[in-house]
Amino acid sequence: MVGLLDLTVGPLRRTISEYALGDYRPVFDVAVVLLAVGSLAILGVLVHKGVAKWRSTGAIALVLWSAGLFLVVAFPKTNWAMGTNEVSGSIHRFGSMVAFVSLPIAIIALARPWLKDHVWGRHARWTMASGLLSVVAFMPLLYAIALSAVSDVRWWRVFPLGYIERILLIAEVGAVLVVGLWAIAASRVAPWRVGETSRITSAPSTTSSTTRTRS
Repeated sequence: MVGLLDLTVGPLRRTISEYALGDYRPVFDVAVVLLAVGSLAILGVLVHKGVAKWRSTGAIALVLWSAGLFLVVAFPKTNWAMGTNEVSGSIHRFGSMVAFVSLPIAIIALARPWLKDHVWGRHARWTMASGLLSVVAFMPLLYAIALSAVSDVRWWRVFPLGYIERILLIAEVGAVLVVGLWAIAASRVAPWRVGETSRITSAPSTTSSTTRTRS
């Protein structure tokens, strides 16, 4: 939905959150809420099927990703053209940062215990790759923030922020879709019968696990 706004409204150099300051706020809000709710639904399937645990690092980080997105919707960015609302803008920035940081952590943590599993290994490796790509996409923002800390350049002026945001969002939404494919695959089999493992992981790692296909 945001992509459609980019194609029809633009310009891309503006931040994505600026859509929430005008007539297109309902489209922006629905898009972000759907992403947050969909992420929680994916997590619910992974937990239900034994791929993750609610108290694991991956699950907690994915919940924080969704919580950050909800904050982005509830507290729009500061509208400098209509007067400042610095409290809302500060909460908006905080929610954005929580979301963007939490998702790569969630994706990597969910994938790591299953990388060598004979059933879920391929899904885990694709998930890990998407998480690492999200980290790479986040690096320009970290560089801009670090540069602003040691110079007079404002961090949002180091790079065209709108373009950087879109690159990051494409990487992170792509990661959510990859995990979603894993959840779809997991939903088609019976719950795991987890064997003992000598490792402490955020999700069970099995050496001899079996699944039963739903009849």
